[in-house]
Amino acid sequence: MKDKIRVLLADDHTLVRMGLKMLLSAADGFTVVGEAENGEDAVRRAASERPDVVVMDLSMPVLNGTEATRRIRTSCPETRVLILTTFADPEEISAALAAGAAGALLKSSANTELLTALKAVADGKTFLSDEIRELLSDLPDAPSLTDRQLQVLASVTRGLSNREISLQLGISQERIKQHLNVIYEKLGAANRTEAVAIALRKHLLKI
Repeated sequence: MKDKIRVLLADDHTLVRMGLKMLLSAADGFTVVGEAENGEDAVRRAASERPDVVVMDLSMPVLNGTEATRRIRTSCPETRVLILTTFADPEEISAALAAGAAGALLKSSANTELLTALKAVADGKTFLSDEIRELLSDLPDAPSLTDRQLQVLASVTRGLSNREISLQLGISQERIKQHLNVIYEKLGAANRTEAVAIALRKHLLKI
């Protein structure tokens, strides 16, 4: 993890951004590199500032947080997105995770939990608060995965490439691809990110 985690704050409420900026300025290891008051601005600022993490509200004008997340992850794949929302809508949160968000928590969460979440996603991990996990557990269950498929998917969650997973598990890269294709089909996912998001919200993986 870097010495200073570079954070972009994306929220349409000025007071919320001010509060987050004060919190991060007072905490060790963080620096706020920019602010955005709507989703379109968040995408633009992320492209120019290249932050480590974007703290993203879901409900924003011009472009909602889910679509902004999708665009940021496409244009700046090295930038992680952490959803921080007031509205506990499991479908919206699920969509944001499928769009590439690395984690989610509610604005009512403790400051210490937000800092923990930021450090986790900046370190390439995924973070879901207990409240978010409980909300997502109400969604329809996903098909079961074999132990080997879960091992492969857990390695993907840690950001490992097919080659790295192959070395870790002692099986060929071609076999890894086969496992991933089966995982995509079982979960109804289009790619690695969406497969991880679905598996996490269905509690198939533990972080």
